[in-house]
Amino acid sequence: KSSAPESMEDHQLTTTVTAAAAGCGGAPVSEPVVAAEDGNGNGNAAGDGDGHWAPTATALLGGPRRTGLHLFVLNARRALRLDELGVEVLRIAVPASLALTADPLASLVDTAFIGRIGPVEIAAVGVSIAVFNQVMKVCIYPLVSVTTSFVAEEDAILSKGFAGEEDDDDGKVAKAHCDSAAVAADLEKQQVADADPAKASDGEDSTPARSTDDKKAAAAAATGGKGKRRFVPSVTSALIVGALLGLLQAVFLVAAGKPLLRIMGIKPGSPMLIPALRYLVVRSLGAPAVLLSLAMQGVFRGFKDTKTPLYATVAGDLANIALDPILIFSCRLGVVGAAIAHVISQYLITLIMLCKLVRKVDVIPSSLKSLKFRRFIGCGFLLLARVVAVTFCVTMAASLAARHGTTAMAAFQICAQVWLATSLLADGLAVAGQAMIASAFARRDHYKVAVTTARVLQLAVVLGAGLTAVVAAGMWFGAGVFTSDAAVLATIRKGVPFVAGTQTINTLAFVFDGINFGASDYAFAAYSMVGVAAVTIPCLILLSSHGGFVGIWVALTIYMSVRAFASTWRMGAARGPWTFLRR
Repeated sequence: KSSAPESMEDHQLTTTVTAAAAGCGGAPVSEPVVAAEDGNGNGNAAGDGDGHWAPTATALLGGPRRTGLHLFVLNARRALRLDELGVEVLRIAVPASLALTADPLASLVDTAFIGRIGPVEIAAVGVSIAVFNQVMKVCIYPLVSVTTSFVAEEDAILSKGFAGEEDDDDGKVAKAHCDSAAVAADLEKQQVADADPAKASDGEDSTPARSTDDKKAAAAAATGGKGKRRFVPSVTSALIVGALLGLLQAVFLVAAGKPLLRIMGIKPGSPMLIPALRYLVVRSLGAPAVLLSLAMQGVFRGFKDTKTPLYATVAGDLANIALDPILIFSCRLGVVGAAIAHVISQYLITLIMLCKLVRKVDVIPSSLKSLKFRRFIGCGFLLLARVVAVTFCVTMAASLAARHGTTAMAAFQICAQVWLATSLLADGLAVAGQAMIASAFARRDHYKVAVTTARVLQLAVVLGAGLTAVVAAGMWFGAGVFTSDAAVLATIRKGVPFVAGTQTINTLAFVFDGINFGASDYAFAAYSMVGVAAVTIPCLILLSSHGGFVGIWVALTIYMSVRAFASTWRMGAARGPWTFLRR
């Protein structure tokens, strides 16, 4: 890449030779390797400092590529193996999937209980849930996604105890928007200052030329010593932002409840208005807990700990399920009782995770400057644009369904809940991919990035195929669990081919989201989704007016297909964070 001589340290690979040699048929070695040029000066060999040579990431991937599509089939025979990579993916993905599906499943239970009251109530709650979820997603998605990547990067940097330097080519990737190298340097400087305040007072910068003692101080401060909690800036930033946004959203939803429901198609004289408004107002009181708990989920995901959010979510949702029949039927509170049960469960989830988090890390910052809100908010705004586009598409679909009447809206609510509950299983893979890829990029381990991306994509295809069969059979024969209304059941069956048939497309789209966020490719994620929305919105309007309920689901199928294609093109073109495949 340059005619200037480079040191062996500049080429250091953090991937172990055990994985590296196994990927190319070589003999396993137990320690990290250092890249060096081979006899032809190609830079495709690496040495461990004792004369032993092993291939670099470029050689392991089969040499430079013009396309990234080969990642779909890279090591495909190992896709279902429980090797080291497979175990790591499943260790993160399975608890994350269970935690992600727990809340939609609790909503399904709400839907089943409320469905016993009548079709008007279930349609009203469907509109209220759509309003609540879409307003919350405007902040939830950027908050959780940014938090996961930032915490994973900072945790990897602090665990290593050093700040890596990006080479010239790596500086051109999407991390230009959220420069992890700069963050690494800042973190190292901060940790040294905490370890030795005298050095901080001298105004010393964190540079590659700093002394060995300084680096040891950084490592000691990063690990914090036995039993000592570390301070990770993104953790505290996420908690502060989540709490503030939760309070603002609660006030907004309570104040703007009627106008929002009117936008969704519920007219002033509609029988759905009163139950929908009551449910929305009470449910809004849980907004601070929702955002704070999801911010902490992002934190734990960044630490690659998805079990804690799972335990907390299951505990909260079990409380929700237990309270539903008591408050809805025994106390005769109807839809208000369902909303109260959900709010109580959210505060319980928040309390459990907060107690666990404060024992794991130090959440009290030494100064507000150390929180780096500018980086947090800058990347968050990029994802905000993306979420607005996603929210607009999904909210418009629910609004168009409501305009077709109570039956269509009730059927759409049930189909949408099943669609999201099953598709969110793929988000577990997305979480695993995001956390692992963010950590690998922070360590400049491109081989780990490539093999992790390949593995989660291959598992996404397998998962999608399995979900198609399960959802098709479940909805066709089990729709009566949600409602006994014959008209609603007949309408649901019209949507089964779309809800079930899009599962593989959905899993790929969701997993690509995690991959893009792990690579900090936030700009592409935002701009591509705006383009997807530009295609989807006209399709929704046109197909809804001509095809009704079926037309809406055809448009949603187009929406997910274009979304998956955009990310496939990005990786296939080897652009943005994938330019390392060309080198």
